[in-house]
Amino acid sequence: MGVALLSAKRSKDPSTQVGACVVNQDKRIIGIGYNGFPTGCSDDVFPWGKTDENSLNTKYPYVVHAEPNAILNCTSNIKGATLYVTLFPCNECAKLIIQSGIKHIVYMNDKYKDSDSNIASRRMLDAAGVTYSKMHELFIELK
Repeated sequence: MGVALLSAKRSKDPSTQVGACVVNQDKRIIGIGYNGFPTGCSDDVFPWGKTDENSLNTKYPYVVHAEPNAILNCTSNIKGATLYVTLFPCNECAKLIIQSGIKHIVYMNDKYKDSDSNIASRRMLDAAGVTYSKMHELFIELK
């Protein structure tokens, strides 16, 4: 989880920095990611705002979440791996996690627990047999 926390620091999102780390069955790190714009899309050109009358002026249509970035950055077979992530995955990320073959998720924060997105995420993860657990009492100060 320390690597996921460190990776989150790379995100330029001013409100929610998320990091993820994929670990294979041999307990080796095979992928790391954080939330940000796709390669080639400048952080200075695309919006980081959360609200606007025009949704195209918010970050939501553009940001790639930490989980898919970590999955895409994997250097070896991901089947059966564990994903460490600082924020519980949304429904869109859950689909990718399931499709990639990840079998367990360890998360730190679940601030959107009651959102439709996270309820859908849990339904899919449960149906697919992907287990998840919250990491309790982790206090790592990264400066």
